[in-house]
Amino acid sequence: MKILVLGAAGQISRYLTDLLLNETTDELVLYGRNMTTRLNQYAANDRVTLINGDFADEAALTAAAKGVDAAYLNHMHLTSDVQNVVKALDANHVTKLIGANILGIYGEVPGKFGQWNLSMVGGQAGEDAMLASAEVMEDSDLADYTVLRLTWLFNQAGNENYELIPKGQPFKNAQVSRQAVARGIATILHDDSGQYSRQSFGIGEPDTYFDKPSFY
Repeated sequence: MKILVLGAAGQISRYLTDLLLNETTDELVLYGRNMTTRLNQYAANDRVTLINGDFADEAALTAAAKGVDAAYLNHMHLTSDVQNVVKALDANHVTKLIGANILGIYGEVPGKFGQWNLSMVGGQAGEDAMLASAEVMEDSDLADYTVLRLTWLFNQAGNENYELIPKGQPFKNAQVSRQAVARGIATILHDDSGQYSRQSFGIGEPDTYFDKPSFY
């Protein structure tokens, strides 16, 4: 399998890259700004291709997506960036995309945690902007997209504990490790059952139903 990692210098992308290199035979295309400098530790790996580029460059994205089977998008902050990614995948007949978004975009976070989260992401305007990016994927013709709504992140080696909360259900999980998110992405990338296709899931650590993350 050949996987395009978009925004490959991000922390989750780095955990995902190492996981896939250590546990699979996947080939990886790592795309982002200054890849040959920031991720030069992979330069000698014959399963890795480093490509310098940004999400505003549709031509570079299209070239990077050539021959890949699936893609992971590490952030969805700008709707125009997500549109460019979808166009690049469509041009190469790539149908599988996982995009990392934030919790709260559907008003699905209840109680005190929901109020705290809303205040931290810049209020309703912040959530609406991320919802617009999610809708680009949801309205696309991609046969196998998955929107992952990430709760509050921390690092903990060895903690890969996560659960997926389907769209339409309350999302109460206050935190999840980046290592767990990387594991979830890898699982979805390699799943052929269709159970994650054209869906949006919250991803959080089970039983972390707090008023705010434990590290705040």
